[in-house]
Amino acid sequence: MAQRRMFSKKIVETDFFMEMSPTAKLLYFYLNMSADDDGFVGNPKTIKLISGATDDDLKILIAKQFIIPFESGVVVIKDWKIHNYIRKDTYNSTVYKFEKSQLLDDANGAYVLNESEPSTERPREVDTGKDRLGKSNNNMSGKPDDVIPYSEILEYLNKKTGRSFRNVEANKKLIKARWNEGYKLEDFKTVVDNMVSNWSGKMFNGVPAENYLQPKTLFSNKFDSYLNQVPRIEQKEINQAYDDLGLPF
Repeated sequence: MAQRRMFSKKIVETDFFMEMSPTAKLLYFYLNMSADDDGFVGNPKTIKLISGATDDDLKILIAKQFIIPFESGVVVIKDWKIHNYIRKDTYNSTVYKFEKSQLLDDANGAYVLNESEPSTERPREVDTGKDRLGKSNNNMSGKPDDVIPYSEILEYLNKKTGRSFRNVEANKKLIKARWNEGYKLEDFKTVVDNMVSNWSGKMFNGVPAENYLQPKTLFSNKFDSYLNQVPRIEQKEINQAYDDLGLPF
């Protein structure tokens, strides 16, 4: 196993990361330092004790999707490949082959669960004593279905993807879960726009990324991450703006 471990400022100097408690951030660093060459940690609870962190800190890292948990108790650092590049002559493949088989790389190089496989994640609902994530944890509250615009959301997705997803129970369940977390119609449209922009023309492990432009992927518990991604076209415009300034970088 390569001993050197790196950290990308694109991850650890973001507001999203820095708003966590000091112990949660420390636990994240400890987990990274203890991970194998593919970013897997087989003993996260032991690392939690070594770092002096709490169960809540581990739950926060899961809820904020800095780590991905598996039913086996193993976790993987979501942004491992953004942090680290390990030379082939020092690389040792993970022993957690089954867990790794459940993952894909997204357009940015981060791990994502393969939504075509059975879910290996634990439930995302976390009880930390206060609403540290800014969203209600009561995912299945009793909001009447007639206020949730299922048809409008699915019609928008179909329009943007050229698909024909129907207003069936499986799709409605995903939409309702996100709606009960506090997300609204414009949030669903933004997620669709972001991921259509970022995944069109891309390949994930030899599979066209457009295959994942479907309700079970877009409206899953990664919804907030998709909502906050920067559309590829917008990033191009940002870069063009810098070019127009004539700056030397």
